[in-house]
Amino acid sequence: MAGSGCSEKASFLVIGSTPLNVLQCYRTFFPESQGGLEQVVLEVAAGTDGEVLTLADQSVAGGMVNGVAYTAAKRWFSIASCCVGLGFVSHLVKKKADILHFHFPWPFGDLSYLIGGLSRPLIITYHSDIVRQRFLGALYRPLMRAFLNRADRIVATSENYLESSDVLAAHRSKVEVIPLGISEEGYPRPSDDQIRQVKEKHGTDFMLFVGVLRYYKGLEFLIRAAASEPYNVVIAGEGPERRRLENLAKTLGAKNVKFVGRISDEEKMALMQLCRAVVFPSHLRSEAFGVTLLEGMMSTKPLVSCELGTGTSYVNQHEVTGLVIPPADVQALRSAMAALWSDTDMARKMGLAARRRFEEEFTSAKMVSAYKDLYCRVLSEREGLDNG
Repeated sequence: MAGSGCSEKASFLVIGSTPLNVLQCYRTFFPESQGGLEQVVLEVAAGTDGEVLTLADQSVAGGMVNGVAYTAAKRWFSIASCCVGLGFVSHLVKKKADILHFHFPWPFGDLSYLIGGLSRPLIITYHSDIVRQRFLGALYRPLMRAFLNRADRIVATSENYLESSDVLAAHRSKVEVIPLGISEEGYPRPSDDQIRQVKEKHGTDFMLFVGVLRYYKGLEFLIRAAASEPYNVVIAGEGPERRRLENLAKTLGAKNVKFVGRISDEEKMALMQLCRAVVFPSHLRSEAFGVTLLEGMMSTKPLVSCELGTGTSYVNQHEVTGLVIPPADVQALRSAMAALWSDTDMARKMGLAARRRFEEEFTSAKMVSAYKDLYCRVLSEREGLDNG
């Protein structure tokens, strides 16, 4: 690249002959938390030879996840899903990063950058509007504005979200769209023994949800839609809503709904291989994209998702890769699952279309290439300003 001399060598970014160091910053990460956003942070860090700075419940720790180095400062507490730990700021100051890449929303992350970012280049991937915490959101708005104003670029994960977010509209001149992507090579191939074990537990052709059990995931509607239906529903993952959801399933007598808790990547891919469809019933705009949908597409499975005006409907194309239904609509969700359950040929064709769309649009290689280009352009612009 002109100016900064940023280029790609041996699959990594360098400035001249010095490797470019990009620090990914988010409130949670592997191995403590297993979610779609954590997977994206891992994919970007792995593809750019970067590091991750995060928080965790244990004392200050570090390690490696799939070849990516991470540092976890101690989480002091969480309020309204905002994790807080002042050790994060001190690590941020000490890290020798050329670019800081924050993943939004995380109000304490905003504050951390403004305190310890030291005016380093800032990329923000804007994953979601703040939807639920309206009162706290009003108090937070000045900090959010200050943080977004400092960004060199803000990345939306789909055109859908860019067009429907008032916050992004206010910063449109510096917003770029880079869809999320995942790497098939980063997922294990389940062994025959693992597939056999999962099949013995859950059978085949079940409806599958994978993710953190949060308030916006719409799992209450999934349980209500599945009660007394002839197929099983497997809900994989942990989260703050688990106890309430298990109690609901018990109250409804939904014995066909199975909660399997935290699972390994190998078990997840076995579940993906054996299921009939991947169901993603998120009903609020907090769900901006849905990495689980990508995992389903990669596994050649049809999808069921809700129309939220976000990236979920960019990923899942209605009656092509799956079915898109109104949010929080139990009857529509029941009908969609029944259609895929009863029509094997339709489910197979949609699964094949989903796989084609994954290969064309949602690979990690495509996402990482876009971020590499963005990092180089931001550094080049920064150098131009400094020289000017």
